[in-house]
Amino acid sequence: MPYYSDDLIEEVRSRNDIVDVISQYVHLQKKGSSYFGLCPFHNEKTPSFSVTPSKQMYYCFGCGAGGNVFTFLMEYENFTFGEAMEALAQRAGVQLPERQMSGEARREADRRGRLLEINREAARYFYMLLRSEKGKAAYRYFSGRGLSPETMQKFGLGYSDKYRDDLYRYLRSKGYEDGILKDSGLVTIDERRGGYDKFWNRAMFPIMDANSKVIAFGGRVMGEGEPKYLNSPETPVFNKSRTLYGLHLARKTRRPQMILCEGYMDVIALHQAGFDNAVASLGTALTEGHAGILRRYTKEVYLSYDSDGAGQKAALRAIPILRDAGITCKVINMSPHKDPDEFIKALGPEAYEERIARAENSFMYTLRMREKDFDLRDPEGKTAFYREAARMILEFPDELERDNYIEAVAAHYQVGFDHLRQMVRKVGTAGGISARREPLKTGKNERKKREDGREKSQRLLLTWLVEQPKLFRTISAYLSPSDFTEGVYRKVAEELFRQMKEEGQPNPGRIVTMFDSEEDQRTVAQICNASAGEMESSADMEKALKETILRIRQGSLEEERKALDPTDMEGLKRMIEHKRLLQELEKLHISID
Repeated sequence: MPYYSDDLIEEVRSRNDIVDVISQYVHLQKKGSSYFGLCPFHNEKTPSFSVTPSKQMYYCFGCGAGGNVFTFLMEYENFTFGEAMEALAQRAGVQLPERQMSGEARREADRRGRLLEINREAARYFYMLLRSEKGKAAYRYFSGRGLSPETMQKFGLGYSDKYRDDLYRYLRSKGYEDGILKDSGLVTIDERRGGYDKFWNRAMFPIMDANSKVIAFGGRVMGEGEPKYLNSPETPVFNKSRTLYGLHLARKTRRPQMILCEGYMDVIALHQAGFDNAVASLGTALTEGHAGILRRYTKEVYLSYDSDGAGQKAALRAIPILRDAGITCKVINMSPHKDPDEFIKALGPEAYEERIARAENSFMYTLRMREKDFDLRDPEGKTAFYREAARMILEFPDELERDNYIEAVAAHYQVGFDHLRQMVRKVGTAGGISARREPLKTGKNERKKREDGREKSQRLLLTWLVEQPKLFRTISAYLSPSDFTEGVYRKVAEELFRQMKEEGQPNPGRIVTMFDSEEDQRTVAQICNASAGEMESSADMEKALKETILRIRQGSLEEERKALDPTDMEGLKRMIEHKRLLQELEKLHISID
């Protein structure tokens, strides 16, 4: 990504009104000084998504999503910052500096571009063939699977001709040379036989990346032949371990979770039935790469794998991978049907929605699968099973979470909570994983409470500054940005203080741009969009403000004391002076007039 100066970033941001940009994606209605609509980042019936022109920020009071015009595009379109910058610059007519690339990087970029062109041409050709006389059998196949013409169009479904060099000859006619065609994975070049297609006489499924660019294909054979399903080989634009089929559509869902399936038809059938959050891995088991991509879009995944033995094994492999990626996982039971496609055809979308609502917790599912290895009719088998359950429960680091699962397992298998808890501790001790006890009320806990209170005070004061800029004169008389000890809050304070001194008013939209992580951006959005609450009188406001300033100064002084070297005499003098000023502040009356 090229380097963009802060001034250029601010110019692009300021020339793209956030209400105008977000209105292209969300229906907004004006209420007071803000605009409201249904949040595009979670499913809701009552609008809690606000866009405030004066702050040039959005914030959802339901899910906490928030930021400026850049972060909106990055979240909604899954753009990188560079891509969001380019899109907004183009929209506003701002000329960005040209990217500086090495010769090798330029050649590689050109090669990738050519491969994407070839894939796009192939997809168009397959799409056209499906709707021609040659593609009648494939069209009947898709129709017979219950797909509407609209769904076929939505997924760009096509057909590869029965002649093995048909696509090769077509692409050659478009001017593509053998070398780049070979690199595309669509064509094999043989010195003796010449060029021939990888896909022929197959119903075709274009595979797209998150930005709807065709990067590969899957093909289902028409009639007899092996393999039944065939995927493109890996290429410079296609990595099957990091690609999810249907993600280009599912990433725009308003449902809070993703549904993970096994095959193309499962995804397509679910989307047609209204479940626009369905994706699938491509002819491979779920990988850490897949999980990492899913984590960018959701914190919860519902597994909808085949209900046979292979599907159950795939689910058991996927669960720990998703858990390690920080994703909560549940398993949809489709019995007595084999897969989502078959289930929906038989019972309909409403029944599938019910199965989603009753989806099984991934731990309980895993335990239920493990149960098959034990004879619960035998006392020894039952004891061994409970020991295995205890071992699994110990994988949870938090004691409260362990207790919750002990309770769930005890209730499901009708065993005493205390007995199972005792076994968990026994197994943990034997394995050197001593189950943690609830923390005692020690000085450490009290310090944690103080730190939490200090954080709340810093957040509150920053909210006041954004909400009531007139307070800056009063606040700056007693505090500086260095008094904000929390990393995010200090950075926000530094920029807010600078803006108030130089510009006379806060610019929240600009502050968000200073942070890279989504978590920090959400924190800033919450600070800038929260309400400090109405005070009954000026006296109440002055009292609350003084108390907040005092807590922040006390916290700052404590941090300074911790960092002080006992041999630093100058630092010791400063500490004494700061303590004296704090004592004076406690006696002062703070006025906001």
